[in-house]
Amino acid sequence: MVLDNPIDEARRYMDNARQILSEKAGKQGDLYTDPKYIKMAGHTAWVGVLIALDAALHVREKSKKNQRADIKDYFDAASKIDKSLNNRIIVAYDSLHKALGYDGNLSYPIVQDSLKRGDYIIDWCEKKIPKLKN
Repeated sequence: MVLDNPIDEARRYMDNARQILSEKAGKQGDLYTDPKYIKMAGHTAWVGVLIALDAALHVREKSKKNQRADIKDYFDAASKIDKSLNNRIIVAYDSLHKALGYDGNLSYPIVQDSLKRGDYIIDWCEKKIPKLKN
C-alpha cells in the first residue's frame, strides 16, 4: 500500500496513541490505571513508527512479495544508513512494541519517553525522504 504522505499518517497514529492514553488509560499519580489501553496505545504508536520507517528505508518494498517484514529487516536497513538510528529503533521497539504493546507498562514516565522515541524516529524519517506533496 502506497500512502500519499506516510509521515502525516505516522503522526496520525502517534496522535491516536496519545488520545487513547488521555481518554481511556486513566492516571493516578505517575501511573496509568488500565494496561489494556496502554497496550492499545503502544501498538498504535509502533505502527506509526513502522509506517515512517517503511517510507524512509523501503523495507516492505524489499521484502519478498506477500511476506511481512521482520524487525531484523528494519535493523539491517537502518544500520546501512545511520547506525545511531539503528540503536534508536531497537530502543523504540523495546519500549513501544514490547513494554507498552505487550506488557502494558503502567509507568507514566516510561510511556511518555517511549512516545518521544517514536516521534524522534518519525522526524528522522521525514528528513530522509524526498519532500512530500501535501
